Amino acid sequence: MDQESASSQAWGKWLAGAALGAAAMYLSDPDRGKRRRALIRDKMVSTAHRSGGAIGVASRDLANRMQGMRAKTGRLFSRRGKATDDQHLIERVRSKVGRAVSHPHAVKVHAQDGCIILSGPVFAHEKDQLLEAVRSVPGVRSIDDALQAHVQSDGVPSLQGEGRPRQLHAPILQGNWPPAWRAAATLGGGALSAYGLRQRSVLGLAAAAVGVGLLARGLANMQARSYGRSGSQSIELHKTIYIDAAPETVFDAWSNYENFPQFMSNVQEVREIGDGRSHWVVSGPAGTQIEWDAVVTESERPRTLAWRTAEEAQVAHTGRVRFEPDGEGTRVHVHMTYRPPAGALGDAVATLFHGNPKNQMDEDLLRMKSRIEASAPARGVNTAAEQAIYPS
Repeated sequence: MDQESASSQAWGKWLAGAALGAAAMYLSDPDRGKRRRALIRDKMVSTAHRSGGAIGVASRDLANRMQGMRAKTGRLFSRRGKATDDQHLIERVRSKVGRAVSHPHAVKVHAQDGCIILSGPVFAHEKDQLLEAVRSVPGVRSIDDALQAHVQSDGVPSLQGEGRPRQLHAPILQGNWPPAWRAAATLGGGALSAYGLRQRSVLGLAAAAVGVGLLARGLANMQARSYGRSGSQSIELHKTIYIDAAPETVFDAWSNYENFPQFMSNVQEVREIGDGRSHWVVSGPAGTQIEWDAVVTESERPRTLAWRTAEEAQVAHTGRVRFEPDGEGTRVHVHMTYRPPAGALGDAVATLFHGNPKNQMDEDLLRMKSRIEASAPARGVNTAAEQAIYPS
């Protein structure tokens, strides 16, 4: 037993040494080592800022929830044994009706000494949910059901239109979790997965799997059924930024892809390969590299630039940039859509190992803005080519 333990420790030290050696070689590369070290330093600073902001938001959310629970508990004890005013009871019931049915304006609510009288048309599949929601309201003693259940909306004016279906879910089943819950899921999931992996047993692996699920849920803020949908779960990014330069100058900077590695932290190399195509090499999660070919689908100087990846690309995505004149500058509208290799779960893993794509785009756009504004020509100076193409 001692020999097995010693052998495991020796293997662990050897693997740790090999990993440290590989990291040292990666960072000390004579050609790209300096850029890699600067990239890691920038990411550490960015991660520290984002973590501080996330912690602040989560702590405020938790404090507000605790304060709300104290106030709710105080009201519960102070009103115990006291009848609730009918008007207040109606307001409480109406708030529940708004979450339980798709056409809440069609439901009439009256109260008399704690008895709630419900009338008006509702869909038959929403009636039971409505009654259950009203019964859960504090102060409701009984319900007088005068509702008119309809299978379809034909001939019922109050039920016309699509409405807004609102399902009553337990908080843990909601699509979007509040910041405090996400922070708890992320920290708890990370701790549970680390503990499970250290146990080296079936129960430990099960605990680690649960921990990874919580970690992914907290990071991606998506329901578990959305994970792994690479075919239909697309991630969309919308960004708008103002650049103090003429639209022609901004357009030319965007269309010169080979300069992208200078301000896009994850882009390692871009080279033109002809016929409106370019080859991209981008840093992937955990030190990997992702490569693809991009094709320009629309180029209208200085208004629009659009592209898409080739069919065999590892990360399929499309993009469109609109350049809108705004005073003496340009308002740039960026819209990108991409599908992570493993859907939402792949995006969560990429976020864990390589930063948040949305925040990363913000930082890249700010660097591009600074570079374009620093190199923009002086006001009122146009090149001969620009005067020929865009006469005043």
